[in-house]
Amino acid sequence: MKRTYYLDLAAAGLRMPVGTHLVLHEHDQIKEILADGEKLGRILEESARRFRTPMAIPLMNLTLEKTALLSADNVPADKIDSYHFSEPPTGRYDIALTPEMEVCCGALRYIAQKTDLLPVGMSIGPFSLMTKLIADPIAPVFLAGTGATAEEEVEIAVVEKALELAEKVIRIYLEAQFKAGAKAVFICEPAANMVYFSPKQLDESYEVFDRYVMEPNRRLRKLLAENDVDLIFHDCGELTDEMVRRYGTLDPAILSLGSSRRLWEDARLIPKTTVLFGNLPSKHFYSDTHLSVQKVKDMARELVEKMKAAGHPFILGSECDVLSVPKCEASIWNKVNAFMECGCEAIRS
Repeated sequence: MKRTYYLDLAAAGLRMPVGTHLVLHEHDQIKEILADGEKLGRILEESARRFRTPMAIPLMNLTLEKTALLSADNVPADKIDSYHFSEPPTGRYDIALTPEMEVCCGALRYIAQKTDLLPVGMSIGPFSLMTKLIADPIAPVFLAGTGATAEEEVEIAVVEKALELAEKVIRIYLEAQFKAGAKAVFICEPAANMVYFSPKQLDESYEVFDRYVMEPNRRLRKLLAENDVDLIFHDCGELTDEMVRRYGTLDPAILSLGSSRRLWEDARLIPKTTVLFGNLPSKHFYSDTHLSVQKVKDMARELVEKMKAAGHPFILGSECDVLSVPKCEASIWNKVNAFMECGCEAIRS
């Protein structure tokens, strides 16, 4: 899409949650829906219509790529969630789409062929996938930041080989989503944050952050551009200003950040050709004790007003996907509805 598509949505005051999970869990026979591409596509369409957005946002399921990679490594299905590489993997895997990935591609195909909505794909980022493949990635990432190499430390070799494989499986899944009709893709890098990268080390150099996070994502950004697919980049982790500035160099159509960030301050770090999205604390929507409806309204008004003052394109939304939590559905929906309507009021004012 032309960049003006997203800028026009921001200028029109679009607000929306990443809320497909909420809508899905209003339905019976969820397992049946998740096994059928067209049925899942109808849920994406229903979510977009409910939230009055022209973008069909998929479920933010960031486990699919790990399953595909480890299935190719012949790891038993019941061991995949807890499996971690302890030695550098060979990388000689014939990676195929899993049935779950095929369903997601089917949902995209439904959106592309049967609706007027923008088909949006979804993928975990390479660094975040790598952290799911290793039991303790923090220590080797720190070691690499001191200048140690894969030749000197086997733990670093495991990280770097896992990162290489992560990028490989992500590319395979992205290309399948392009073929299914995706015109934009959420790439989610929530692990690229100050938990996995030492702030003190970053004060001296961002070399390891650039090598492990930015370089793989730049290659994916190039892949998207070659296929005329827009980037929606998401990181809801605790970030430094310099991390945010670096994400801006990826030239995403939309940059989605977590509630730890003050978006009106981040506006100075990001080109105005990138729409900032977020960043209401949706991870706490389930709890009326931690977050009241009135607090959500106040935060929504503040975001809209301060982003307007900053003069940066902005879409009011959730900091991450809004998950349906059993017995908390009413509280969650109340907060989603509150910020949707409150955001509208603030825009009109």
